[in-house]
Amino acid sequence: MRRSSLLAVLAISLAASAGALAKDENLGRAVTASHRTGDFVARDKYRRPLEALEFFGIKPNHTVVEIAPGGGYWTEILAPYLRDKGTLYTAVPQRLAESWQDKLAANPDLYGKVKISPLGDTLEVAPAGSADLVVTFRNIHNWMARGSAEQYFAAFYKALKPGGVLGIEEHRGATDKPQDPQARSGYVREDYAIALAEKAGFKLLGKSELLANPKDTKDWSEGVWTLPPTLRLGDKDRAKYLAIGEADNFLMKFQKPK
Repeated sequence: MRRSSLLAVLAISLAASAGALAKDENLGRAVTASHRTGDFVARDKYRRPLEALEFFGIKPNHTVVEIAPGGGYWTEILAPYLRDKGTLYTAVPQRLAESWQDKLAANPDLYGKVKISPLGDTLEVAPAGSADLVVTFRNIHNWMARGSAEQYFAAFYKALKPGGVLGIEEHRGATDKPQDPQARSGYVREDYAIALAEKAGFKLLGKSELLANPKDTKDWSEGVWTLPPTLRLGDKDRAKYLAIGEADNFLMKFQKPK
């Protein structure tokens, strides 16, 4: 068996083991489902989708908003999980809305009920007061680079119901260095993220060390993109960066006051 095939089989086996331990059987099935992309499954050891979504408190009847779904790592899990009882909005930049729609339309059995919120100037991620949960994964640094982070947090607050939850994953910045307001390294200090959320009106509910990686020294020449999965330096010190793994990330959840 080729090494790549062996790794894919191993990743699927590990995912199945994680699914067996799920508190929510439906969520466990969504994480271990056969439709998931092999490359995505291989990243589960870093992204811990089952545990992360459990930490956020997701339920199958929730209205959930996924911000900037990218290639669809989380959508592959959220869409089948929410299909029967819940609602999933995927908020994508206007310029990407058409291609994202094409991706969803290619698999109507899986994505036929997913809604798209094209993000224009208004940043309306979902109807006001409609969402139980808004989730965003490794996106805050992008908004900081564009100077729009505060507007995004305000949009999340508007979309959530009173008592609704905002779940965040981001690359954790070092506490011994000031935060670059543009986050050019891709790292964001926890206290900075908390301040952004609190300014929008959120209250911190909890933190998790689920995605901590003490091997990440956060001083890389190409920022967080030096590490996998990007590996911006190509073959230079590739084995070293693969051994370190994906970045040190924090998980936090905030609540819109009831």
